[in-house]
Amino acid sequence: MVGKTIIRAKIATQVMFLVCGLALSSWAPMVPFAKDRLGLNDGELGLLLLFLGGGALLTMPLSGFLIGKIGSRKVILIAGLIAALVLPVLLTVTNSYLMAGVLFIFGCSIGGIDVAMNAHGVQVQNAMGRPIMSSLHGLFSVGGLFGSIGLGFLIKMGLNPIYAAVTIAILLVLLLLLQYRKLLDYQKEKEIIARFSHIDETKVSKGKFQWFRWSVLILGLMCFIAFLSEGAMLDWSAIFLRDHKGVSPEFTGIGYAAFSIAMAVMRLQGDRLVSKLNSHVVVIGGSLLAALGILIVVGSLWLSLTLFGFVLLGLGAANIVPVFFSEGGRIEGLSPTIAIPVISTMGYAGQLAGPALLGAIAQYFSLIIAFETIALLFIVVALIYKIRK
Repeated sequence: MVGKTIIRAKIATQVMFLVCGLALSSWAPMVPFAKDRLGLNDGELGLLLLFLGGGALLTMPLSGFLIGKIGSRKVILIAGLIAALVLPVLLTVTNSYLMAGVLFIFGCSIGGIDVAMNAHGVQVQNAMGRPIMSSLHGLFSVGGLFGSIGLGFLIKMGLNPIYAAVTIAILLVLLLLLQYRKLLDYQKEKEIIARFSHIDETKVSKGKFQWFRWSVLILGLMCFIAFLSEGAMLDWSAIFLRDHKGVSPEFTGIGYAAFSIAMAVMRLQGDRLVSKLNSHVVVIGGSLLAALGILIVVGSLWLSLTLFGFVLLGLGAANIVPVFFSEGGRIEGLSPTIAIPVISTMGYAGQLAGPALLGAIAQYFSLIIAFETIALLFIVVALIYKIRK
């Protein structure tokens, strides 16, 4: 029987996924404001976004080290508070170089909380003895929904954009402080790792470069592609809708909102879906459905059909990443404390740094070609997973 401590920890973990999704997606409706305020073209914006990804990628491996030293809940608290404090600043900076620095810090905070909450979620899942990762990622998508439309809604209601961002930041701080002590402490995490990892530590690889193993790298590569689609929706969907579909700026977050709703609904049902079907169907079928959604978004002449494409993308991509995280925790002869941070780092590189690549494609070709590239990459994921299995 699962104890009250674990139940409280599960709820607190759900809140942390919600906080991370809310913080990150609040940046989506800020992107057009930042582009116009700083006078950037698509290529320059893509380069600027690289600093957000760079901060995350720098912090993710460090977060794995810190989790081993002080526990995941302290890392979650510190990173979450930094994200909340930096968020309103993103709407005030008028210098491109300073903006790069602020985005770098924001990326560091997002990278830290992301790795820590996933590591914490894996331990709670082990303690509960049943899948919960899809539903946890579903709460991240719920946060993405509220973040993407919440800021725009507050602005539309007449609130100054900076005050709207401060309101969201205060909400983030309150959620963090209210749930922090319900997360597993360092000693409890160590106990769970020892009792529920299902790994014979005498057989675990002790080499210095454990993360070079093919089983880890291939999961990380596929995570990179899957997360790239989420990063593209976060950083480019608002601009795509404004520049190519004629949507007014205050409603440009609607594409990411449709994507997030679909992803949240599917992920909240994902644990049951994965148990009923299998990872083969979820990953390959989901990848092909996501590719179809992107092609509809690009080719549609009607906004309603475009939003339907965003929905298909969210439905298809929803449970791909949770499957990869779960498989990462079951790699034979490799501790999850090594595999999960490595796969997280490679995966979130797609979400946070990948959109910069799309910016380069958009600059030299077009934003439409950049979106079509995402569809092609989803097909690549389906092929790799089929061959791998």
